[in-house]
Amino acid sequence: MPGVLGEKRTVAGDLAAAVDVPYLRPMSEHLRGYFGVGAEGISKPVNLGTLMRTAHAFGAAFLFLIDAYWRLREAISDTSRAEANLPVMEFPSAAALVLPRRCRLVGVELVEEAIPLPSFRHPLQAAYVFGPERGRLSPETLARCDWVVRIPTRFCVNLGVAAAIVLYDRMLCHGRFDPRPVRPGGPTEQRPEHVHGQPVFRRMPEPSRPCLDRASPDEVIR
Repeated sequence: MPGVLGEKRTVAGDLAAAVDVPYLRPMSEHLRGYFGVGAEGISKPVNLGTLMRTAHAFGAAFLFLIDAYWRLREAISDTSRAEANLPVMEFPSAAALVLPRRCRLVGVELVEEAIPLPSFRHPLQAAYVFGPERGRLSPETLARCDWVVRIPTRFCVNLGVAAAIVLYDRMLCHGRFDPRPVRPGGPTEQRPEHVHGQPVFRRMPEPSRPCLDRASPDEVIR
C-alpha cells in the first residue's frame, strides 16, 4: 500500500502518480514540445535550488548552468532532488552552450527591447535562461538568444519567482484547460474532448524525369 512505513519511494514515482490527479491532467494531456531551464552566473545556492525545484515541478526536460559558481550538491533548497531525475548540463561560457536540435533559446531579462511576457508565444521546443541575482545576462548570452522576454514588473524579482512566472505562462500557452469565463469565477463550460481524425496518407512525389518524345509502337519497332 502507498505510504506504508518503510516503503521505498522515489520522486519520479511520486510525479508519475500525480498525473492521475484530475487537476494536474491538463499539464500532461496533449502538451506538445519540451523545455529546459537554465541560469547564468548564479551565485546563491538557495536560489539555484529554488530554480531547479520550480523547473522540476512544471515538467522541465533538462537543466543547464552557464558559468555557475555553486554546484548542484550545494543547492540545498531543492527538496525535489531535480538533479537525480533530470539531466543537468554545465557550460563554462555562453559560447560553449549546446542545445538540442531545433531548441530555441529564450532569455528572460528586464530590458527595454525585450518582448513583454503576456504578448509572447512560447515555442514548442525552448530553453529559458535567467540571469544572476545581482546582474544581468551577459552580452554573449543575449546575442545567442532567439528572443528576450521580460516580466512586466516595476523591478527585478527573485530568480525562483521569475522562473515560476515564465513557466506558468508557458503552461497557459500550451496546456489544455477549461476556458475562462467572462464573469468572475470558475469555468462555466468544459474544454472540448480531443477527437482523432481519420489517418492521412501522403504520397511521396515521384522523381523528376527528363521529358522524352513519346513514340508509337511502330516507331519503336523500326
